[in-house]
Amino acid sequence: MSKNLAQLAERRECLIARAAAQRTALAESIEPWRTPLAWADRGIEILCVLKRHPVWVVGGVAALAALRVNRAGKWLRRGWVTWQVVQKLRGR
Repeated sequence: MSKNLAQLAERRECLIARAAAQRTALAESIEPWRTPLAWADRGIEILCVLKRHPVWVVGGVAALAALRVNRAGKWLRRGWVTWQVVQKLRGR
């Protein structure tokens, strides 16, 4: 019985060491992606906030229209067309 327990203890130690090595290797391979993924997370968070508060989007568009920036019209048209395409692709 003690031989089996010794084998199990040895196997357990080996598995723990292997898991630690795998965690280290994974952390090293993921490191270059840390910054891009953080930006993506931030972008998704902003989109979620805008989805919860669509009045902010309307207010921003109204502010651009009020400022009468020359390029604002072009960008608003592009945004509107993009919005319509997305809605049609979603099937709404």
